[in-house]
Amino acid sequence: MEIKTDFLVLGSGIAGLFYALKVAEYGTVAIVTKKQKAESNTNYAQGGIASVLGPNDSFDSHIADTMNAGAHLCHRDAVEVLVKKGPARVKELIEIGVQFTQQGKALDLSKEGGHSEHRIVHAADLTGKEVERALLARASQHPYISIFENHISIDLITEHHLFGLAKKQHSVVHCWGAYVLDVENNVVKTFLAPVTMLSTGGAGHVYLHTTNPSIATGDGIAMGYRAGTMISNMEFIQFHPTSLYNSGSPSFLISEAVRGFGAILRTKSGDDFMSKYDKRKSLAPRDIVARAIDTELKRSGDRCVYLDVTHLDGIETKKHFPNIYQRCLDFNLDFTRDLIPVVPAAHYACGGVVTDLYGRTSISGLYACGEVSMTGVHGANRLASNSLLEAIVFSHRAGEDFKEHHASKESIPAIPAIPAWDDSGTINSEEWVLVAHDRREIQQLMWDYVGIVRSTARLERAHRRIQLILNEVTDFYKRTKVTEDLIELRNLACVADIIIRSALMRHESRGLHFTTDYPNPDDKNWLKDSIITSEIATDGV
Repeated sequence: MEIKTDFLVLGSGIAGLFYALKVAEYGTVAIVTKKQKAESNTNYAQGGIASVLGPNDSFDSHIADTMNAGAHLCHRDAVEVLVKKGPARVKELIEIGVQFTQQGKALDLSKEGGHSEHRIVHAADLTGKEVERALLARASQHPYISIFENHISIDLITEHHLFGLAKKQHSVVHCWGAYVLDVENNVVKTFLAPVTMLSTGGAGHVYLHTTNPSIATGDGIAMGYRAGTMISNMEFIQFHPTSLYNSGSPSFLISEAVRGFGAILRTKSGDDFMSKYDKRKSLAPRDIVARAIDTELKRSGDRCVYLDVTHLDGIETKKHFPNIYQRCLDFNLDFTRDLIPVVPAAHYACGGVVTDLYGRTSISGLYACGEVSMTGVHGANRLASNSLLEAIVFSHRAGEDFKEHHASKESIPAIPAIPAWDDSGTINSEEWVLVAHDRREIQQLMWDYVGIVRSTARLERAHRRIQLILNEVTDFYKRTKVTEDLIELRNLACVADIIIRSALMRHESRGLHFTTDYPNPDDKNWLKDSIITSEIATDGV
């Protein structure tokens, strides 16, 4: 089945929806989302959106905080775009209908770890859910936007599907859409468009413990890699330091805003241990807090540390964090009198598909925005609440780029004849236990060897094992009809391999990447991005 549209958007989080609303002015938009349309990392973002909106704040301050958190690996030009263009985009969200928390007639601006000012605009402690609600409502009402739920992308379509040419043999590579599995009807559809936006989110489920929803399996990063885009800085995986211990999968995160509100991290014995690691104590950036917790747990043998808000006004704390309060009650914890048990969990990928300042990738017609992308904003560590800001700023700029260069229909390239999905020679396998086993093995492998603290020996061990799994999964994929589970497993294996290889490349410790073999930063040799590219894969069809 072939579906043609002017714009194809893969993913229904804030980046994809915001972009869709921008470009729907110029043509039809098809949004492909692997689950229900509201299921995305955006929907789980508790904290808020960082932006210079307060009278005592400044662009310079927000830029400095971002650069410092990113261990100065951030691209200065990208950070300046993010910060200076941010306030207008936040105001646009308000115009669309996002209902942010207010103090009287003014926005209630909170403060989070790594920020020097109160600049986090939020909707209580469910900001992402509120933003998603408003954007979905607007997109659902738009006559030119169609949303395809329970559709999972398999691979991007480029010239290589037409001619089977290696990357070196074809000077201009264009993306013409994607092959997509309609999960409910078990049929592969060909979605064709001259412009495609990758906004598929992150890859948290590469790890055993993650705050990400089950959809976060690195699909866009893996598809971009197989198509030939540059992938950068995937060694920088942010572990949220405070997910609720033993809360299942995805782990329920206790927002950084709770520490910004005055919560104190303590050991089981009650020690305020963060004072040993950073002068900012519990308000230090996430990488410092996560490593400190990891160190304390390894030293003590305990399974968790604790967040203490019992010294704060209980009524005010419940008012600021109603969702977190209710979720803790579900675990028989009343945080006004009980300590909250927490552990780190994989939360955010600071690297991804490399883009310029307009969301353009190295493949013509292919854009990327949101967590799947690497704009240069986050560097070696994302500053809290910069992610939703990045999504709206750069998806807006991607829409502006189309307006500037392709608003005239005559300038849009014609879609060539694309071959239909061909699964001849494949079988419906009954060996699905292999898929489940390989997925668990990847997650355990990454958690044990490629987690918060790394070493060359652990990374090399992980690399040897992931190569075996990759070969196994590739062979299984080639001879088996595609399913949602198999597509996700293929992508998880691919992204795990990219993370390991990226980590092995960086011979220093910086930001989120800490290795015992190179414990110090090396500005002379490594104040640069890690880049990984692929030879064009031939197993996509």
